[in-house]
Amino acid sequence: MANTQGPQGNPDPAGSTQMFRAFVDEAPQGTRQQASGSTGPRVGVILGVVAAVVIVAAVAWLALK
Repeated sequence: MANTQGPQGNPDPAGSTQMFRAFVDEAPQGTRQQASGSTGPRVGVILGVVAAVVIVAAVAWLALK
């Protein structure tokens, strides 16, 4: 029996990957440098973790007092 399905029934994953790579390669160079040089989110996460540790320590100290 022959396979009678057209391209609609059998998507080509390699074609999607090629289209994605072409899209990524078209991104402007300034955007890549800005994203790699940005430390804002990392500082926010560190401050959030430190704040959470301080709050947990304060609650534990009050509970044991």
